[in-house]
Amino acid sequence: MPEADQDADGCDLVADLQLLETAARQAGELALGYFGQGLETWFKGNKSPVSEADIAVDRFLADRLLTARPDYGWLSEETADDRARLECRRVFIVDPIDGTRAFLAGGDEWTISIAVVEDGRPVTGAVFCPRRNEMFTARAGGGAFLNEAGIRVSGRTSVSGATLTGPHSIISNTDLLAAGFQKTEILRSLAYRLVMVAAGRIDVGTARGGPSDWDLAAADLLVKEAGGRITDVSGRDLTYNRSRTGHPALIAASTGLIGPVRAVLEDIIR
Repeated sequence: MPEADQDADGCDLVADLQLLETAARQAGELALGYFGQGLETWFKGNKSPVSEADIAVDRFLADRLLTARPDYGWLSEETADDRARLECRRVFIVDPIDGTRAFLAGGDEWTISIAVVEDGRPVTGAVFCPRRNEMFTARAGGGAFLNEAGIRVSGRTSVSGATLTGPHSIISNTDLLAAGFQKTEILRSLAYRLVMVAAGRIDVGTARGGPSDWDLAAADLLVKEAGGRITDVSGRDLTYNRSRTGHPALIAASTGLIGPVRAVLEDIIR
């Protein structure tokens, strides 16, 4: 196997990515068994919805992934946080169903998002959209792919005419529209919103402050491997598997566009 496919400790990134892709597909099949059904649902402390499907997928992924890699740590939106992960060099970071509101409403943009993070940064990632049959995958240094075809961020370098996705409060902001941004549909999965940037379908992805590791880690790697960046409004890259899992407002774009975008957005999306 080429040396580039392994990290300094000999961890096989190709094998890890195959594990993530297989698990994401199986989790997607499990989630589809609940889709469109009358589900038990409730709200978490942050008022976000959760359903029995989220919990079932979470339990499946924990069993599947940790059985295969028992020495890895675990961080998931639907699992009580075990701080033992902070002592692990490699950690699975998982959102069993990213976009639960879309899932419960019968939408098709919800995703399964899984990453392996090593020393604070994602090294493998898979984002699977079951209803659209789209599997986005990436490994560090290996490029980004959609259903095995390589993807790249857009080549746009000007804010004028750049397509923008994000929450309604951002994409409908009159200052952004006056600057020349073109708003697009609201995507209720943040991971999917960001991989749309990786795939070059949308020029700029945004999020207000508050997203967590599980929303971002896999998509972060995909955007990077596709030639872009996800940063906070000050231009800093993100670090994962810390004691606090939350992140500030974010921007995703090509490396050539992210500077001009930050100049316009930094006072609007904080």
